[in-house]
Amino acid sequence: MPITPQRLIQYKQQGRAIVALTAWDYIIAQLLDTAGVDLILVGDSMAVVLGYETTLPISLDEMLYHAKSVRRGVKNAVTVVDLPFLSYQESVQQAMQSAGRVLKETGCQAVKLEGGYPAMVETIARLVQAGIPVMGHVGLTPQSVHQLGLRQQGKTETEGERILQEAIALEQAGVFSIVLEHIPAQLALEITNKLSIPTIGIGAGVNCDGQVLVTSDVLGLSAKQPPFAKVYTDLRAEITQAVDKYSQEVRDRLFPD
Repeated sequence: MPITPQRLIQYKQQGRAIVALTAWDYIIAQLLDTAGVDLILVGDSMAVVLGYETTLPISLDEMLYHAKSVRRGVKNAVTVVDLPFLSYQESVQQAMQSAGRVLKETGCQAVKLEGGYPAMVETIARLVQAGIPVMGHVGLTPQSVHQLGLRQQGKTETEGERILQEAIALEQAGVFSIVLEHIPAQLALEITNKLSIPTIGIGAGVNCDGQVLVTSDVLGLSAKQPPFAKVYTDLRAEITQAVDKYSQEVRDRLFPD
């Protein structure tokens, strides 16, 4: 049966680890879904795949275009779409319109918003009241890269307490899950134990309820991986070798034979 946001909460209750990866097109989404991934995130990290240096330039229309492609390849996993920078921060009305477009135009089941400060908690509560499933995101929030940098968050007692309280506030606002990005493992464990909804870690240690990575990092396609990523295969080298072999055969008139 297709996985739902509510099913992910049941997985936490059962102690079953949640597997999440990102996707940006039909083929990758289909492969991830066939392999049994529980959650597929159409992340704004796709901006790097599109050639941007950060996640900030990617637009809502670009996210919608790729989310439609991803959704067509998925039969079982729950699909979540990042709302990109400045598509939800201006007002609750703007967030409602952006999130509504995601659900109406792509068929994906949920959206993800970054941040746990009071205004964002209010926005998320309104979205949930309107029937829009929301995933939260605290710790390192890439859309705040120019303010926070890419350093680990929550290293001091004050920072850790702030992130913990943000996570609690997001659960109270109604999110069905929270991404914990690049925070100390002990802090992630504390948050995971405090919440009744699943935590999905990325660079947050092994004690989260699930893990997510950027698929291009997992497959070795990225030119540069974050320190917490793990490369499971080197497709960058394999693709380069395959194209080089094809090119040589064409030039030597060996293809087609």
